[in-house]
Amino acid sequence: MYKNYLTPQEITEYTIEGGYEKVKRNVLVVFLLGIMAGVYIALGAFAASVAAHDILNKGVSKLVTGAVFPVGLMFVVINGADLFTGNSLIAMSTYEKRTTMWQFIKNLGVVLAGNFIGALLIAYLVANTSLLTMSENRFGAYVIKVAVHKTNLPFKEVFFLAILCNLFVCSGVWMMYAAKDIAGKVLAGFFPIFAFAISGAEHIVANMYYIPLALFSKTNLVYIEGAHVTTEHLNHLTWSNFLVNNALPVTLGNTLGGIFIATMYYFIFKKLPQTSK
Repeated sequence: MYKNYLTPQEITEYTIEGGYEKVKRNVLVVFLLGIMAGVYIALGAFAASVAAHDILNKGVSKLVTGAVFPVGLMFVVINGADLFTGNSLIAMSTYEKRTTMWQFIKNLGVVLAGNFIGALLIAYLVANTSLLTMSENRFGAYVIKVAVHKTNLPFKEVFFLAILCNLFVCSGVWMMYAAKDIAGKVLAGFFPIFAFAISGAEHIVANMYYIPLALFSKTNLVYIEGAHVTTEHLNHLTWSNFLVNNALPVTLGNTLGGIFIATMYYFIFKKLPQTSK
């Protein structure tokens, strides 16, 4: 009897084989697929921001963000692209000795670099249009406010929020792997990413769009005034602070969150007996 989904045990095997296929590709292919994933996640973040920026009720604003943002991951999984957060599941292939630790680390590094270029490209394009003047400059103010909040979070808090993020994202990717058709993948991916987007957790590739966009736009005093941020907090919105106090802990936390999902399911389905004696 045909079934149009994979069981958790079958997803484990699929993820192990998929990790092997990812690391054996030409490095340029991996890099370019990384750029595409950065573009896709940034497009999702951009669309979500446009939809939510002028909603005063914070709960409703988050709901709208959550409803739009998942399109980014749908682009990644269905169109084909390599996303840093999802690729942390390659750890399963490494546990199975289908890939080496070096191949795993190299893949994550190349993909992360590609993701950064792709997200930065979209941030630059948006910053150099009149889109930020939307709603009498309130969209530009929203962009500044979001980035200032992110760059003022303590290192440890950002790290923990990043772990939480990739528990959502990798669980969603895992569910999308289970589906054998496009409709199933869309449905499986929507709700976990919806939950992530409204949670306030930190995603490195999304932040590669959100924060650079604000950095490209922070010279506009109208946006700054509309954001209602203090000078002290605004002073933390710098490239160096983004890289050291946001990108670094978010990258580490996202990696750990993804490896947690990979480790748990590998241990459950590959190391433990599935029936009691």
